[in-house]
Amino acid sequence: MDYILRATAGNGSVRVFIANTKETVNTSFLTHKTSPVMTAALGRTLTGGALMGCMLKDDKDILTINIKCDGPGGGIIVTANNKVEVKGYCFNPMVDIPLKPSGKLDVSGALGKGSITVIKDLGLKEPYVGQVPLVSGEIAEDLTYYFAVSEQIPSAVALGVLVDRDYTVKQAGGFVIQVLPNADEETVSAIENKMSEIKSVTSMFESGMTAEDILQYILGNFNPKILDKINVSFKCGCSREKVEKALLSIGKEELDDIIKTDKKATLHCHFCNTDYEFNEEYLKKLMASL
Repeated sequence: MDYILRATAGNGSVRVFIANTKETVNTSFLTHKTSPVMTAALGRTLTGGALMGCMLKDDKDILTINIKCDGPGGGIIVTANNKVEVKGYCFNPMVDIPLKPSGKLDVSGALGKGSITVIKDLGLKEPYVGQVPLVSGEIAEDLTYYFAVSEQIPSAVALGVLVDRDYTVKQAGGFVIQVLPNADEETVSAIENKMSEIKSVTSMFESGMTAEDILQYILGNFNPKILDKINVSFKCGCSREKVEKALLSIGKEELDDIIKTDKKATLHCHFCNTDYEFNEEYLKKLMASL
């Protein structure tokens, strides 16, 4: 089961979130049949969404990451709640572009230039919205920039997806390390030095390390304390009942027009790739209920 470790270090001056999201990202791949580069792009965004989702405080809080870009990938949308149930999709799942000279998947090439918007619906009159330009298109660096600019929290973000030869997900995960205002300069400097020398997060998972091992490896000198362990899953909340309500919401006139013109209705959920079919007889029953 995928999970996120939530921890503190440095006498509470550093907060840490470390995620293993292999099964979650693989479920996304199986759902959307993404190409390797889009599996990596969507997988990194899902992992980032999961890490940010567990920062939400209330059960009804919803976080959305919306990446708009001019690259062939088209864009990505991911949502998460504080139970760390995540879902997402990319606009062009089958993008296939050459690897980087290093042999790695070219996520930045698939996304190109654009922006990343984080929307937090916290049950207030207006949602919180923060938007920054894509600084690299590699997603981790973009979220690092978002935290620094929109939330004024110095953060180190790492996200990774390792795609296997059969296109399934071999490893996936990431972490967010945030330095709070009460952190001393020695702690900040030590963390920065550690960040410059660590391997990729997927390399650490591939070598057999757990999230707990990664926590000790990065912050072992600062007495890390695990606060909790939160399960992560790819979960879409759509249902036939909710889709029916959406159909009813368009009104009697529009429904009547669908019945006369198309004799049926098909509604598609982009998040879980599910089609909901309604035949003419069923649509007439829905219209009669209005």
